[in-house]
Amino acid sequence: MRASGPALRLRWKASLVGWSFVVVAVLMITLFYFYPMIQALLLSLQTGTGSNLTFNGLGNYRRLFTDSMFLTAVKNTFIYLIVQVPIMVLLALVLSVVLNDRTLKWKGFFRTAIFLPCITSLVAYSVIFKYLFAGDGLVNLLLLHLHLISEPIPWITDPFWAKVTIIIAITWRWTGYNMIFYLSGIQNIEPSIYEAARIDGATAVKQFFRITIPLLKPIILFTSITSTIGTLQLFDEVMNITQGGPGNASSTISQYIYNLSFKYAANFGYAATVSYSIVVMIVILSIVQFKVAGDRDA
Repeated sequence: MRASGPALRLRWKASLVGWSFVVVAVLMITLFYFYPMIQALLLSLQTGTGSNLTFNGLGNYRRLFTDSMFLTAVKNTFIYLIVQVPIMVLLALVLSVVLNDRTLKWKGFFRTAIFLPCITSLVAYSVIFKYLFAGDGLVNLLLLHLHLISEPIPWITDPFWAKVTIIIAITWRWTGYNMIFYLSGIQNIEPSIYEAARIDGATAVKQFFRITIPLLKPIILFTSITSTIGTLQLFDEVMNITQGGPGNASSTISQYIYNLSFKYAANFGYAATVSYSIVVMIVILSIVQFKVAGDRDA
């Protein structure tokens, strides 16, 4: 039976209202997300200083492989990635298990305290870390007072210790963020599984590796990928704590993009090329992580 005139008009009106919401969202996403991506891709094919740009084809991409500063930034970024992300993921897992213990008192306080760093201002906490890890900062004073060191550690002025400081800073900030995901996942695991394991004589360590980690694999994969993306885009901590020093020993890819755009002679075309190198790295590493995790849809 065909709809009558008023019913048909009402249906069309409802459909138009629904599509109007969708169209607005699509236009906004296209304008503020896809359009800048396309423009950046076109910009990466140009070269020149300031607004005096000329088409360069793949010249900028070939330059990446001979640019020593870019290669140094990539090496530093991957050091942060390889060292910090596994430490942070494992620490967040352990903390989530500990804070899920029913017998633990003040669980709410500890959960809040560990989560709070991830909502602090990036610049503010970076500046605080810079002062804490200065030559005469609180960290060195405490270590000297405890007789753990005989002289102050050059946390910021030494190439090795500068990287260590950055790793400590980003681990402090983001461990609580990942812990919340694991904690929510653990709370959705059926308690009877752990009870059966305890009856069979499984220790807490075996339960952690044989039950908790396998059942949290999708969440671990998610946090590993997001942490990888965040580390490849690392900027604020390096810029505010070490300024990439000493001698570019702690510089990152994102800081190099900033320098190309605003510190050196402005080369926006090459900066866009370096930006797209991060996109390629993220895609490759995400696929690798999916494959390692055994995701057949990757």
